[in-house]
Amino acid sequence: MILVEFLPHLSHLTAVRFITGFLLAALVCLGELSAQAAHTRASLVLGAETARPGGTVLAGVRLQIDPHWHIYWRNPGASGMPTSIEWQLPAGVSAGPIQWPLPQKLPDQDLTTYIYKDEVVLLVPLKLASSLPPGPIDLKAKVSWLECDQQCVPGSAQVQAGLSIGAESKLSSDAALLAAWQKQLPLDGSGLSAHAWWEKAAVDNLRPLMLEWTSVQDAADADFFPDASESVEVQPATERVPAPSREIILRKEVKKFSGDWPARVSGVLVQQSGGQRLGYEVGLPVELTRPALSRQAGSETAAPDTGGLRRPLWEMLLYAVLGGLILNVMPCVLPVISLKVLGFVGQAKDHPRRVRTMGLIYGLGIEASFLVLAGVTIGLKAAGHQIGWGFQFTNPEFLVVLTVLMMLVALNLFGLFEVNLGSNALDAAGTLASKGGAGGAFMNGVLATALATPCTAPFLGAALGFAFAQSGPLKGVALTDPAFVHSAAVIILFFLTVGAGLAAPYAVLSWQPAWLKFLPRPGPWMQRFKVAMGFPMLATAVWLMSLLPLHYGKRTLWFGLFLVTVGLAAWVYGEFVQRGRARRGLGLAVALALAVGGYAYMLEGQLRWRSPITENTQTAELKESPEGIDWQPWDPSAIRQAQAESRPVLVDFTADWCLTCQANKRVAIEVPSVRRKLKELNAVALLADYTRQPDAMTAELNRFSRAGVPLVLVYPKRQEESPIVLPEVLTPGVVLAALDRAGK
Repeated sequence: MILVEFLPHLSHLTAVRFITGFLLAALVCLGELSAQAAHTRASLVLGAETARPGGTVLAGVRLQIDPHWHIYWRNPGASGMPTSIEWQLPAGVSAGPIQWPLPQKLPDQDLTTYIYKDEVVLLVPLKLASSLPPGPIDLKAKVSWLECDQQCVPGSAQVQAGLSIGAESKLSSDAALLAAWQKQLPLDGSGLSAHAWWEKAAVDNLRPLMLEWTSVQDAADADFFPDASESVEVQPATERVPAPSREIILRKEVKKFSGDWPARVSGVLVQQSGGQRLGYEVGLPVELTRPALSRQAGSETAAPDTGGLRRPLWEMLLYAVLGGLILNVMPCVLPVISLKVLGFVGQAKDHPRRVRTMGLIYGLGIEASFLVLAGVTIGLKAAGHQIGWGFQFTNPEFLVVLTVLMMLVALNLFGLFEVNLGSNALDAAGTLASKGGAGGAFMNGVLATALATPCTAPFLGAALGFAFAQSGPLKGVALTDPAFVHSAAVIILFFLTVGAGLAAPYAVLSWQPAWLKFLPRPGPWMQRFKVAMGFPMLATAVWLMSLLPLHYGKRTLWFGLFLVTVGLAAWVYGEFVQRGRARRGLGLAVALALAVGGYAYMLEGQLRWRSPITENTQTAELKESPEGIDWQPWDPSAIRQAQAESRPVLVDFTADWCLTCQANKRVAIEVPSVRRKLKELNAVALLADYTRQPDAMTAELNRFSRAGVPLVLVYPKRQEESPIVLPEVLTPGVVLAALDRAGK
């Protein structure tokens, strides 16, 4: 009794050491007395009477405990001692680790422990060597435990059982008992998609740990029984965070005694489902922030449709091909596609072998570009960044370079200048894309890829979302680790598959030259068509430039002036150097002075293009017009609050650089019928601006099996119902139908 009263005043480690020392002393002093006074009876049972050499026999240490008494699990908790088994086995027999059935949690006013009551069978596999001779063998073990009621008493017993080694195996009368206890072992938790992360920074020696997993059925109760550790203690108190049906999120407090905060936690996830108590053995890496594929604690009130993650690989690869095919008719890619069609017209009378070669080189340009994108994606994921489709369009330097390139392509199509292969690489790229030959075919593929990424075609979002989800986190994973190799392979496979879909129509047309007869015959109209195609390219440059104020603010004006200067330099070069006959050297000097001077003064000095604004300083209202939708910034708490008030919610994940998003908004969302329906339902409209790709939104997109925008969600007014995920391309009817369903 003195020991029990004294223990609550000790720290965890001190108490453990004190108990251990006390028990050792007690075992020495009490000896046989402790065994005779034990409230627990131990015996050894085997799953077989006869076993073959080289096989495995399941053994069980059966512990029958008196009423009101208990013994301890492998992690006893705040006090106690785990049961131990010391085997005395003949040569040729070796014991595996103890398999612990799921214990009970005993909360006490001062101490919480993990215990067994009434009866438990600790299971141990015994491996038999193939060299064991036939005949009987004796299996012995010393079992030690600590049994507690109002007081704690150490106990021990010597147990033994006989086994025959023979040519055939024969089950014992205790096989059914062992099979029943096998069903009470924790299951393998690798299929739960469980995650662990630190909720926030530590305060002194305490830090909150979040645990999350998805259950196959609703769970009435859930907990986490941790493994023991000398450096930290996972506190017994458990907080269940509100989450959608079949999703479990727990908050546990971790107390550190020494060393660093653990990078991994292990133990058993426990849940009560359908009248059955289940346990799942897990070992989880602890992320510094919430993993991308898990749900932010309490961020939503209904489970998303993540069926895409459960679809077979072949189906998602088919989606990737279809998405790549559809990209060919998306507005982002049309300017380049027009040039490619023009190229096919020009090749109509070429030798079939040359036509096939050009088609293959075009496809090679696309695949090479997608391979580069895959490599960048893998590198950024390995650095710990959240990555989504079109991530490069959040990079202001990329936008500057691509805008200049698009303008040079347009000026070249207008005929202001011609660039040879020996000229500046950037200018050559623009020129090659508008010319024929292998270089032109390859650069057409590169430009098609560059302009395709801000668009998300139907099927493409689900396919890439599946790829990013299956690839898993790469931060901190070694390059030689199988997990890294698998993740990288999945990303590369899906990117190349999308590229194959984008290139497929032209590869097929190249290998079927007879189909080219359906195209118009070459003639003077081609030159006019080429000039006409300069205007879509110029419009593309204007659109790209419209994305820059977010990164450079009012300084963007200097970039516009730089483009004018570059245009003037291109005209001087074409008029006085390429087509002129006198003073060509002076013309070249003037063109270079304009280009270099404009870059130095306007791009470097005034725009400071390599030093974009790091913070979003936009404060404009989200409401676009007096009669427009009253948009509010996206916030998970706003969804919870609206549903608490029985109001449906419309969420639009969009970005300035996503043309599909802007088209959806103009055609299917910001229209009178949808505005009226939102007012009629008293719905809340939330706008999630993904232009800068904030990590929280990337994680939310991944949660809905999407790799990028657009994503439009409609949350029903009832919290228990799942959000409705709308398709990538919308019509007013699709949005109205979802709102009607959400308002019921």
